[in-house]
Amino acid sequence: MTAPARFTFRPVDPPADAGLLHTWVTHPKASFWLMSDASRYDVERAYADIAQAPYQDAFIGSSDGEPVCLLERYDPARVELPGLYDAEPGDVGMHFLVAPADRPVHGFTRAVIAAVMGELFADPSVRRVVVEPDVRNTAVHALNKTVGFEVIRRIRKPEKEALLSICTRAGYEAALDGGRVR
Repeated sequence: MTAPARFTFRPVDPPADAGLLHTWVTHPKASFWLMSDASRYDVERAYADIAQAPYQDAFIGSSDGEPVCLLERYDPARVELPGLYDAEPGDVGMHFLVAPADRPVHGFTRAVIAAVMGELFADPSVRRVVVEPDVRNTAVHALNKTVGFEVIRRIRKPEKEALLSICTRAGYEAALDGGRVR
């Protein structure tokens, strides 16, 4: 699936985006996001906290002008993973969530993760993308592999057991075949 150039990313505006994000993060397909019982206010507060935090950001990703995903970027040495792995200069942590769809489009989630990775690696200082998905989230493990992630090991976080996985710039580029994710 080609990583379409039609994807754009903009910072989350917590008051304006809380309603939209609330529908996404509380949807049953977003159970691994751990916000199933969150109120709209809880979502707004969580993203206001991220917006004010020095080591993390959140973005709405759009395709052809329609919001389709959420991207969280963080410094894994300071947020989510301090002390759980050996951070290196150029590491960036990432969470992503694809909006629930009434009619899923084959290959769209793969296009979203390719666009997310392209957005992260567009910053020349980023050398590796680090993720820590729940060990039970087999769908995202398979998806991560398609863009070049390699599982490093299981780690224990307060909220979950996770698979620490890393994608190097070279690994991502190798996963691309003429601009297409294999």
